Amino acid sequence: MRQSVKPNSARATVTGARKVALLVAGWLSDRSLLCVVAHSVDIASFERATVVQDGSILHGPPGLVMEVGPGATVAHLCVVHGAVLEEECLVANGCTVLDGARIGARSMVAAHSLVAADAVIPPGVLAAGSPAVVKRPIDGTPAEFWVRTNPGAYRELAVRHRLGVRQVG
Repeated sequence: MRQSVKPNSARATVTGARKVALLVAGWLSDRSLLCVVAHSVDIASFERATVVQDGSILHGPPGLVMEVGPGATVAHLCVVHGAVLEEECLVANGCTVLDGARIGARSMVAAHSLVAADAVIPPGVLAAGSPAVVKRPIDGTPAEFWVRTNPGAYRELAVRHRLGVRQVG
């Protein structure tokens, strides 16, 4: 397994299967709130300030790169399988994103949507449905609040959590 992780770097890259969860959780533990289950990914790249919430699974088949960009949020109970999530995109609760899909920067995939294999959701839009399709530009919609607010809110939350953690016993 090859790994490329520097304490102050902006990216954690892992090549090889079965050790992604431990490495990613360790690398991001002092930079963001992260709860991730990931395994069997050949190449995974997680940018600084990535947020993967409780119960989500990041996974992928051999040969596909899984990439999660800076400030991207994968909300609770999602499955992301061999996909690329660009900067500050938001995959809402209960979504499934399949092999080869790409979610554009600052886009939102609505809760419980299914992003089909090899689908491309362009930057700056709201996508929803099964399969997910573009509904409208995100600017001026209620979804814009979550896309714009999440990255900074979770960075602040991570700092509060880090400052409040103390060794017990």
